Amino acid sequence: MIQGIIGTKKGMTEFFNDDMVKVITTVVEAGPCFVVSKKTKDSDGYDAVQLGFGEVKPQRLTRPMKGHFTKAGVNPTAKLKEFSATVDDYEVGDLVKVDIFKVGDVLDVTAKSKGKGFAGTIKRYNFSRQPMSHGGMAHRRPGSIGQASSPAKVWKGLKMPGRMGGKNVTVQGVRVVDIDVERNLLFVKGSVPGPVGGTLFLRHTSKGAKDAPS
Repeated sequence: MIQGIIGTKKGMTEFFNDDMVKVITTVVEAGPCFVVSKKTKDSDGYDAVQLGFGEVKPQRLTRPMKGHFTKAGVNPTAKLKEFSATVDDYEVGDLVKVDIFKVGDVLDVTAKSKGKGFAGTIKRYNFSRQPMSHGGMAHRRPGSIGQASSPAKVWKGLKMPGRMGGKNVTVQGVRVVDIDVERNLLFVKGSVPGPVGGTLFLRHTSKGAKDAPS
C-alpha cells in the first residue's frame, strides 16, 4: 500500500452530510499518477515509490530527466514525489489512483502557499498599528527591534518586514469527506494551502484529525 498521491487544487465547495450539516470542502484532483521508480532497502536503505503527475513538454526537460523517464518507460511528468510504500505491490509504469483513499481517512496536505510579496509586520505577523493621531509618525512601523549596547545586535529570527508566503506549508489532520473515483476527485474538509491549480502532496497522517472530538 502506498501512503500518498500527487494532485491539484480545483477549488472549494460545500455540501450537506447525512446529518444535514453543511460541510465546507476543498476539491482536489488526485492522480492518476505513474510509478516512475522504486526504492528498496537492499539498494537504497528504505522502501519508497516515486510517482509522476501532470503533463510536461519533453523539450522542457533536462537530458538526465529525459533518460529517467525513458528508463521507466512512461511519459514525462511535470511533478515527481516519493512516498513510502510496500514496493512489492507496485511495478514501474503502474497507475496509482485516488482509490487508495477512502471516506474518513485523515491526511496531511503539503503545498506551496500563495505568495504575497514584500509585506510589513502588520500584514505578515498581525502586529497592532501605532496611534494614527496625536503627533504619532510611526503608524505602521514595527517599533523597537532590540536593546542598546548589550547585546548590540538584532536577534536572529526577529519578526520584521519581508517576503510573505510562497513557502511549503503542511496542514495536518485533514479528513476525507467524499471521493469520486471516476473523475479522480477527492473532497477534503476545510481549506488547504496554495492557489487554485496549485500542486498538492497528500499522504496518510500519523496524527489524529483536526475535527476529532475533544
